[in-house]
Amino acid sequence: MDKDMNVVIIGTGNVATILGKLLVSKGHKVLEVVGRAKQKATSLANICGAKPILDFSAITDTADIYIIAVSDKAIEIVAKQLILKNKLVVHTAGSVSINIFNMPGNNYGVLWPLQTLRKEMETVPPIPFVVDAVNEATYVTLLNFTKTLTDTVFRANDAKRIKLHLTAVMVSNFTNHLYALANDYCHKEALDFKLLLPLIEETVNRIKTYPPHTVQTGPASRKDVTTIANHLGLLKPHPTLQKIYHLMSDSIMENKPL
Repeated sequence: MDKDMNVVIIGTGNVATILGKLLVSKGHKVLEVVGRAKQKATSLANICGAKPILDFSAITDTADIYIIAVSDKAIEIVAKQLILKNKLVVHTAGSVSINIFNMPGNNYGVLWPLQTLRKEMETVPPIPFVVDAVNEATYVTLLNFTKTLTDTVFRANDAKRIKLHLTAVMVSNFTNHLYALANDYCHKEALDFKLLLPLIEETVNRIKTYPPHTVQTGPASRKDVTTIANHLGLLKPHPTLQKIYHLMSDSIMENKPL
């Protein structure tokens, strides 16, 4: 397979936008950007040097790979509208089965970027990709293509991928929710949340080298029940945060390291 491939992107949101930028930066050719809204499709198409397409019946059949980068609930709807034969079609979702395609005669797979992506990002962050395919030949093609985009590629079937998606929610969405709650608490108590950023950064840097349980600190890790009780008292006016603090402290104290 040649390094440079002709690609059609279906979608105009965060993932579609970042993938479009990444593809172009790696030397691939984005032929078309397919979207429902003319302005969004045109905007992304201009970024990628591609043609905007609003009608599924007008999608070219000359591309090497078709990337469906839409919301999870829209993937099956989009897939049913594609009239393609013997073309590589992939979706970009972590929690959607590969079997959603059910396309006889097509080669299909999954190309999931395991990263939080926002279209306004000026630079594309490092992105590990999780891939899978309907057969080995398609997998090899998809693997070679993905290796032009990243140094980190992992193969996972539906069962493994949904578990990875679950853990991604935990380490990204749940931790960010804790940051949001802490920020709200700081605002209400006239504290500066930004003072906590070096602590957050140091914790992230530590787990790049060491297993997370080995760098656990704080009153719960020491079983300092006096400090925990004091903290819970301070949180009485904030019942949601108090509940989470109590639950997390119990979990830290009860769960022994692996």
